[in-house]
Amino acid sequence: MNNLEINQHLLRGDIQSKGVLPRLAQLETQPFVFKQDFGLRELPQAPGIIMIRGARQYGKSTWLEQEIKATIQKFGVGTALYLNGDEIKDYVELIAILRQMLNWFPKDAQLKRIFIDEITAIAEWERALKLLVDAGELADILVITTGSKATDLHRGAERLPGRKGKLKRTNYIFTPIPYAEFYEKCHKTFGSDTLSAYILSGGAAIAANSLAEYGYLAEHVVDTVTDWVYGEFARHNRSRINLMAVLDAMFKFAPNPVGQAKLARESGLANNTAAKEYTELLGDLMILMPAYSFDTSRKISIFRKECKFHFINLFFAMCSHPLKPRSISELKNISATGMAPILEWLVAQEIYRQACIANQDMLLLNFWQTSKHEIDFVIPTLNLGIEVKHGQEQPTNFGWFNPSAVGLDRLLVINQAKFSTKYVSGITLEEFLLNRFAFRP
Repeated sequence: MNNLEINQHLLRGDIQSKGVLPRLAQLETQPFVFKQDFGLRELPQAPGIIMIRGARQYGKSTWLEQEIKATIQKFGVGTALYLNGDEIKDYVELIAILRQMLNWFPKDAQLKRIFIDEITAIAEWERALKLLVDAGELADILVITTGSKATDLHRGAERLPGRKGKLKRTNYIFTPIPYAEFYEKCHKTFGSDTLSAYILSGGAAIAANSLAEYGYLAEHVVDTVTDWVYGEFARHNRSRINLMAVLDAMFKFAPNPVGQAKLARESGLANNTAAKEYTELLGDLMILMPAYSFDTSRKISIFRKECKFHFINLFFAMCSHPLKPRSISELKNISATGMAPILEWLVAQEIYRQACIANQDMLLLNFWQTSKHEIDFVIPTLNLGIEVKHGQEQPTNFGWFNPSAVGLDRLLVINQAKFSTKYVSGITLEEFLLNRFAFRP
């Protein structure tokens, strides 16, 4: 169904007909249905504009349909309307369509909500919202938008100062499924391999359901995320071959720091400017995030030094990995050396996920390094270091850590053993994933 046909059904309160809310119908056939936890527990009843960013295939569109259904069931027919941004050419067409839709709401509607999925597919979408807000045409409407391009939504939000209403919070990142939710729903199926299933799926529902249904990541599932990334690069006139070369270099250098010049040289790009363009676009798509060297004495990130590049979308990383692990057994056959960066990426994804929920999505990832020692992650707000190890560690291996020398209060070692000393604690990866940091501004 197109936008008009779907809204005709919604205005009648018909949410059961085929094609109206297609993703909800698909949920009924899936092995697992997960609760999404990204910081927005309930939509506000006040008007305004909410922007939700997130990588594709994490379930944004499914969540959107769930909220449309919940709105109609709770507040009545004619309270929720829908737009698919992929069907709209530009902001001019968006203005015209929205003005039409404003006349469709019943006069006695308890509230009015317009859900716009993938708004970043619409050229200059923010101009449409700015114009309609300034004209007072959205004064009593809650507009909920989703998008897969981080910079488009973020910069679009910056171009709407004072125009998003008086909501407590207007910007959200749609994050992967938390491990606690994954464990609750999937442990009966995967048993002792639940953590491995989570790693392989990257916390993406579509991947978890593929593992349960087929026992492996089906190629059509892999294609959904890789084709999206390749398509975004094509839209920006970036070569797919060059992108694959950059990704190969990322996998090759992980988990070590690398500069843009070296990255360009190893991937065959013209110069470090070209390399930066590829890594920045991967960042815009919430695939990749740099981690900068951290000066613990001055409490600042050092941007001029080589940085690490962490995949914060582990689902994409596993789908694109040179070893192509598609089943849990194939993942478990990866060597300890090969698993080390994968575990670091999982920790990076979890740190970012928790920061997003705490409304700290502009968090910088940092690491600490000297000629003798290294700490994989530094959380400045907590004055905490996190080291990720694949095997079972002993506290004596970290006798070198001292707050006066390193400049951090404590070191958390994620490994296969539990221990606790004055300054160093060891916990398992599952324990880390099940606990939440108290992120502070």
